[in-house]
Amino acid sequence: MKKMTAYEKVAAARGNKRPMGGYFIENMIDNFVELHGDRRFGDDNAIIGGVGYLGGEPVTVIGMERGDTIEERIKRHFGCPTPEGYRKALRLMKNAEKFNRPIICFIGSSGAYCGIDAEERGQGEAIAENLYEMMGVKAPIISVIVGEGGSGGALALGVANRVAMLENSVYSVISPEGCATILWKDSTKAGEAAEILKLTAGDLFGFGIVEKIIEEENKTSEEICNDLKKYISEELKTLKAMSEKELLNQRYEKFRKIGR
Repeated sequence: MKKMTAYEKVAAARGNKRPMGGYFIENMIDNFVELHGDRRFGDDNAIIGGVGYLGGEPVTVIGMERGDTIEERIKRHFGCPTPEGYRKALRLMKNAEKFNRPIICFIGSSGAYCGIDAEERGQGEAIAENLYEMMGVKAPIISVIVGEGGSGGALALGVANRVAMLENSVYSVISPEGCATILWKDSTKAGEAAEILKLTAGDLFGFGIVEKIIEEENKTSEEICNDLKKYISEELKTLKAMSEKELLNQRYEKFRKIGR
């Protein structure tokens, strides 16, 4: 099979039929109970969060979801979270820490919601608070990029002990179109920008930013889901055997070494 270019992988990550956080929660987590609201302003439908069981293990799960129909996508801001979504996610993480539950995050968003109302309610502050607080959460965290992981909107759920990517997902500080517009004032050069950004799973695995690539070629969504479930279950056994200090030190060192 012909190797996909970086921009073809971007297109695959954005695909209309590509499963997002809601699919993986539904097909991996037993007895899932969704929890709503950030206890400050309201609820955000772009982020689904709650508690359930992964192979009999109680876990807290947080996933970005864009929806399938146009009506649902409008309701979920096309998967772009508002400040309430990030604050809801952090509230659930703090609850998981209190009860020593592992945390699983599914990332798939082009970025944080950029509406004026979101900015008025502190979008940047909400993302920054998540980055700061997640570094110190005393519970194992595993994050998985399942689609397009865009900018700080994606990183706000990405400060984890283990970060995995589906083979055709991408993870970048900016979209190829945005990068091309800034560098060359020409968004049609997005393909060239995608190559330069090094945003594919293979690139990021080589840099040590992600620890695992879940293969997708010639696999159904169900098979991919099963592979991902197996990986997460195995990693949770390793992480749960670590002390709180070891867990925090490992997470800290993982991010400190990026860019060396």
